[in-house]
Amino acid sequence: MSIVIAASVIFALISLMLLASAIRHARGRRVLRAGGSLMGSAASAALGGIGILIAFSYFTYGRLTEERPISLIEFSQTGPDEYTARLILEDELDRLLTLRGDEWQLDARVISWKPPATLLGLDPIYQLERLSGRYSDIDREVSAPRTVHSLSDRQFLDLWGIARKFPFLMPGVDAYYGTATYVPMADGARFEVSLTRDALIARPVNDAAREAVGDWGGAAD
Repeated sequence: MSIVIAASVIFALISLMLLASAIRHARGRRVLRAGGSLMGSAASAALGGIGILIAFSYFTYGRLTEERPISLIEFSQTGPDEYTARLILEDELDRLLTLRGDEWQLDARVISWKPPATLLGLDPIYQLERLSGRYSDIDREVSAPRTVHSLSDRQFLDLWGIARKFPFLMPGVDAYYGTATYVPMADGARFEVSLTRDALIARPVNDAAREAVGDWGGAAD
């Protein structure tokens, strides 16, 4: 991303130079030259602005160099098939979210890179996307109330959206994919969520969570 930022600064400087040139031509009443310089200044400013927005989007994602814990989540039951989930993320305020169902699901986006992007030291990056409640019974999943909460802010330019809609603008992207994990909810249950280069993994960290997981133990580990 340092190259993107440097290129954006260069485009901004070019834009200022062309703007100054347009002003000089306008004072000399050279209308065509002034118009050409002004158009070049606007184009350079636009390219620089896009580069800054892309770089900003990149830094809203977390870097993924190896398996790493990314969150803790704990539950308190507030009613039949209704829980309050406390989502604990590093460097963020805890989020208290209502979930309906008997299971919870966490979704994330992952972007990995290929040369020449990897030569620039870019690691795979991730962003948590949503937390939702779900039902183990398919019929209830279709008919019962659903809850889903967004975990990422919408941005005007986002790396994930650009990679999906305009892949030719992101030649360094090797893959972009969604990954999710889901396990049962229970009163007092606490889970640690880790992310590898391939998948999200939810692990129970207290007795209430281990009891809720039960036969899910092999899948959760």
